[in-house]
Amino acid sequence: MTSFEAQFDYETALQACARGERGALQGLYRQESARLLGVVLRIVRDRAQAEDIVHDAFLRIWTQASRFDPQRGSARGWVFTLTRRLALNHMRDHAREAPLVEHDLATTATIDSFDWQVHPGRIHQCLEQLEPVRRNCICHAYVDGYSHQQIAQKVGAPLGTVKAWIKRSLAALKECIG
Repeated sequence: MTSFEAQFDYETALQACARGERGALQGLYRQESARLLGVVLRIVRDRAQAEDIVHDAFLRIWTQASRFDPQRGSARGWVFTLTRRLALNHMRDHAREAPLVEHDLATTATIDSFDWQVHPGRIHQCLEQLEPVRRNCICHAYVDGYSHQQIAQKVGAPLGTVKAWIKRSLAALKECIG
């Protein structure tokens, strides 16, 4: 984490956006636009569409910043959730499915397809405690935007098993993050 990331106050930025302070939105854009674009690209898999969605997300952040409730979660989480939902809604509205690559369950269980060394933070430590296949299920659901059915196909596991893994893993993450 760079010193700028450590010093950036997301909650204050959202409060300033709610008051109509454009500089706060500009700062938030400089801070997170590249990462948000990466998240959206993983979901829609089209750069032009992803850029449009990120643009729409910042418009919504600007117009809906007053809806942020710090009692319900972090300001940064709110920004990422809003953006991710826009991308998922886009996918649903356009009835496009992300292409799946078939994997053997034994291979998936031993190969971790998400490199957490490049994504530092508290969540990193908690995710590291999960088995790779369960961590991948969480990431496919919340980063890639896959449905439970798509995840089951991707990891070669029964749908019920994938649902149980995700449910238990979310509970473990919630407890770890505390």
